[in-house]
Amino acid sequence: MSAIEQAKSLIDSGQTILNHALSNLKKNCLSGERVSGKLLDENQLASYEVAYCAAELQAAAIYLDYSQDVRTQKGAGDELRVEEKMALQFTAEALLNCRTRFNTRRADFGFSRADLQASLDSDEVDEFINKYLSSTEMAALGQSIIDNDGFIGEYMLDDEKEMMRETFNSFAYDVVQPLAEHIHTKDADIPDEIIKPLVELGCFGLSIPMQYGGIQPDDREDNLGMIVVTEELTRGSLGAAGSLITRPEILSRALMKGGTEEQKQEWLPKLAQAEILNAVAVTEPNYGSDVASMKLKATKTDGGWLLNGEKTWCTFAGKAGVLMTLARTDSDPAAGHRGLTMFLVEKPSTPGHAFKYEQPEGGVLEGKAIPTIGYRGMHSFTVFYDNVFVPDSHVMGLEEGVGKGFYYTMAGFAGGRIQTAARATGVMQSAFEQALSYAQERKVFGQAIADYQLTLVKIARMAMLLSVSRQFTYQVARLMDEGKGQMEASLVKLYSCKSSEWLCREAMQIHGGMGYAEETMVSRLFIDSRVLSIFEGAEETLALKVIAKALIESAA
Repeated sequence: MSAIEQAKSLIDSGQTILNHALSNLKKNCLSGERVSGKLLDENQLASYEVAYCAAELQAAAIYLDYSQDVRTQKGAGDELRVEEKMALQFTAEALLNCRTRFNTRRADFGFSRADLQASLDSDEVDEFINKYLSSTEMAALGQSIIDNDGFIGEYMLDDEKEMMRETFNSFAYDVVQPLAEHIHTKDADIPDEIIKPLVELGCFGLSIPMQYGGIQPDDREDNLGMIVVTEELTRGSLGAAGSLITRPEILSRALMKGGTEEQKQEWLPKLAQAEILNAVAVTEPNYGSDVASMKLKATKTDGGWLLNGEKTWCTFAGKAGVLMTLARTDSDPAAGHRGLTMFLVEKPSTPGHAFKYEQPEGGVLEGKAIPTIGYRGMHSFTVFYDNVFVPDSHVMGLEEGVGKGFYYTMAGFAGGRIQTAARATGVMQSAFEQALSYAQERKVFGQAIADYQLTLVKIARMAMLLSVSRQFTYQVARLMDEGKGQMEASLVKLYSCKSSEWLCREAMQIHGGMGYAEETMVSRLFIDSRVLSIFEGAEETLALKVIAKALIESAA
């Protein structure tokens, strides 16, 4: 049996013990024949741990398959390719992490010591972990990555996607990156030097079908193309480029789900050409990820609706010409998510950190940017609605859409998690490049820090996390293009965003004192990486309310 085949077998064993843990948690959380939300909350720590185990085991399985595909297509001699070395290293780490989580709280998962000794704590697993996570093995991998100018694996994209990758890669390095530090340190607006060329490249139409002026095929989605572009743009800047296509993607998905044909014809071509920029006004101050509990009130009036209330973390609201606003049209608390409706609220595009729009009808829409430590350029606003009038024509789905806003929101957010994983990968790639370069330049005690074993081990692990994140994201995008992959999208978002924080932290550490200076790019990357585990599904909500809940409910 080859090392890769052995690794796949061990991951299967890890999945078996995870299934055992999920079954036990289900028994602990049953109320009658249904899983109780209250009992799930009483098992939050165990649920959180199984979510991470599921993410790492899934990532390992995907990356092992990828490493085999590379060997099949690219070939190699008897020596392991870099992709295979990283696959073995990551498998060892995933097994170690799962073993530690389960061993630490065996009672929470219904395990005995013997259960783990027969699976994740067996002699075979122990030897595998010790071999591929040894300092000698990891340092050798780090040195080989340096010797090969930072090469960490084939992308394995087809010709079309590779051309897209190269195009937006060049744009990120040639156009975005030279402007990124100014935008970050001055908290400036995204300039037209970035936005206008991206319009010409079709960036804003990636999620819009060709029949409506976009570049997505009419008969299928192209999630892979979207995340390839997202990753490459994020290499230049998360806030100034990598997130620009997120908002038109959310609104276009929502329109495709619930808009009338007339609304699609009206809005989608404008979004595709950035004739109108948009923002998403869903989050409220006391209801972050709890979309069903939104309270901004919509009251029926002659010819339309009056909106009153507050939204927050409304990114790009100033420059936007339309806010995709979720409001409560049914005041009955029992209506829950069925009492929500989606409105398209038009306003003038306004630069800067504040705006105030007084409607002819007398309503006032006012926004103020929230000072943030990173993710600058787009600005995130708190927006106040004071009797803001929205005509009936701007209700998504018209009369048929009243009460269906929650479903349109979920359709809009469907690609948000996979896209955030791609953004995490883009941030990681830039941080890795900065760390690799500086490690070879910076000298400590008479030699470059890249010559020290600890730095080589760090480089090996950084390369591994980056490459796994990329291939995990690519594979989930392919699944989504087949109409599948929703659970996997949550898993890769959870995994990649946390990995990005660690990698950027280590990249900053390699820079020493200079890493803490604003003039050094890695300081911006470190700060930007922190937001990734918060937006598009906060880490805890994603792990507990989405991943663990679904896994436990479906357990045998």
